[in-house]
Amino acid sequence: MSQEIDETTYQCIGCGIPIQSADSSKLGYLPLTAFTKGLEQGQFYCQRCFRLRNYNEIGDLSLSDDLFLEKLSTIAEDEAFVVMVVDIFDVEGSIIAGLSRFIGNQPFIVVANKMDLLPKSVKPSKIIHWLKEILYQMGLKPAEIFLLSANKRNSLEPLIEMIDQEVRHKNVYIVGVTNVGKSTLINQLIQHYGGEKEIITTSNVPGTTLDLIHIPLTDTTGIVDTPGIIRDNQLAHFLDRKGMKVLLPSKPIKPRTFQMNSGQTLFVGGVARIDFVSGQKTAFTFYLSNEAYLHRTKLEVADEFYDKHQGGLLSPPYKDQQPTFPELYPKDLNLEENQDLAISGLGWLTANHKVNLRVWLPKGVGVSIRKSMI
Repeated sequence: MSQEIDETTYQCIGCGIPIQSADSSKLGYLPLTAFTKGLEQGQFYCQRCFRLRNYNEIGDLSLSDDLFLEKLSTIAEDEAFVVMVVDIFDVEGSIIAGLSRFIGNQPFIVVANKMDLLPKSVKPSKIIHWLKEILYQMGLKPAEIFLLSANKRNSLEPLIEMIDQEVRHKNVYIVGVTNVGKSTLINQLIQHYGGEKEIITTSNVPGTTLDLIHIPLTDTTGIVDTPGIIRDNQLAHFLDRKGMKVLLPSKPIKPRTFQMNSGQTLFVGGVARIDFVSGQKTAFTFYLSNEAYLHRTKLEVADEFYDKHQGGLLSPPYKDQQPTFPELYPKDLNLEENQDLAISGLGWLTANHKVNLRVWLPKGVGVSIRKSMI
């Protein structure tokens, strides 16, 4: 038998996507051993649909930005209610700014996931107000904003109540970029509803490309899972699995504050460098993964220090990834008092005075200045 399945021949009967065996991270993947069994039975379920049908579990898959937005536009043709999941730890990197253009007049809400990562002293009401301002600046006016932690079932109750109402007469589409925890959220919803009705997969809206998964909750409507958008401006896309484990927080973050003078540099592992170019002595507070290594040194020796310690003291990236990790490029930024400097997929910092900074990152990683979250 060929080492790869001819994807022009077979389709998943669950979601309709062409079956392929070349890449387990892409839609339609089916191992060759399972493909052989499918030939005997005369039908095929891709691995994603198989896990959903047999284990009530859905996997995280992604599409390019352009392709995803093309699929997203089909929502406008359905009677739909849209749930956009964003990562509260990476708001700018996870908001789908053009959402309204693609879903038409369909109502939508925003679910801010990973609230359990923020310090416990943060007030939810302040976060909702702050997030609403950020969304409005991007032209997005959600019907409601929910703050939750997808891995904590009790935090989902208000969202589930709204889904119960909407799904009576609409399909509920769950959309989001990669790494926001969308699949964790959907798996929690599947477990919530799975006890009442057999979880099966069906094709999405007739006449469209079938790469969405429909999880029926009534005879005519259900939850629709959409593959996540790949956002190349997230730092995580430049890291291997080991590096991601260190820099993507999994526990409540503990802010770390450094008193710095102009002419000093602070490294975040080997992935980012913050040069304090000018300004009065300032307290910089960093909101990053607790595992992220921070190192302060003099700006005049920063280049030499980076060259000497990248992959060792300054890691990730680690030695084995260092040859392929991209070069850091500088960007000059002015940070006012009560503003955050947010780095997509890494976290943010704030300063208690106006400062002029030079921020070094891999080319393409998103960086933005915003009103302070905390």
